[in-house]
Amino acid sequence: MIQGDRHAYIPDQRSGVGTDDLDELILTVARGEDGAFEALFDQLSGPVYRAALAIIRDPAQAEEVSQEVLVEIWRTAGRFDPARGTAAAWATTMARRRAIDRVRSVTADATRESRHAGVPVSWDQVSETVEDIMDRERLTSSLNRLSGPQRQAIMLAYYGGHTYTEVAAILGVAVGTVKGRIRAGLANLRDSMHGTS
Repeated sequence: MIQGDRHAYIPDQRSGVGTDDLDELILTVARGEDGAFEALFDQLSGPVYRAALAIIRDPAQAEEVSQEVLVEIWRTAGRFDPARGTAAAWATTMARRRAIDRVRSVTADATRESRHAGVPVSWDQVSETVEDIMDRERLTSSLNRLSGPQRQAIMLAYYGGHTYTEVAAILGVAVGTVKGRIRAGLANLRDSMHGTS
């Protein structure tokens, strides 16, 4: 934080901080005023944590993501543009993106671990194991061919374990849109896995 002749930031003592106040507070953090980040942390730590937890569903990992996001907000506060949205929306969007990245990372790690868990020694099962590996690789390749919105909806629903309603809330779209994306994505996956596309 910037030291010197500046006065320490003293947060408003009212019962809550409004949108405009929060926007100003993040700009104050960007200027490096003493105490501003602590006040911002007090206001954003709860919403950021809840946004992460809604996606990850693991309190410990949601806490880690929240801390990462709050550090990122502190480092990049100067990039906040109130003309593009509120500070709260900026922070929770950052939390959602970071949480989705965490879910993808954990899923990829689990896939890698299962892929490298070892091939059974029994020669009778080698053919079946190779076929399973090829199916997983085809599925991964087919997922990569889906449109971004279809892949994202399927990953959140099937790998993240979220309901259609939760996926809609995470992505900020209607439940019907989520259902349509998943339905179309699964049809594309089926066609791709069977070599018809």
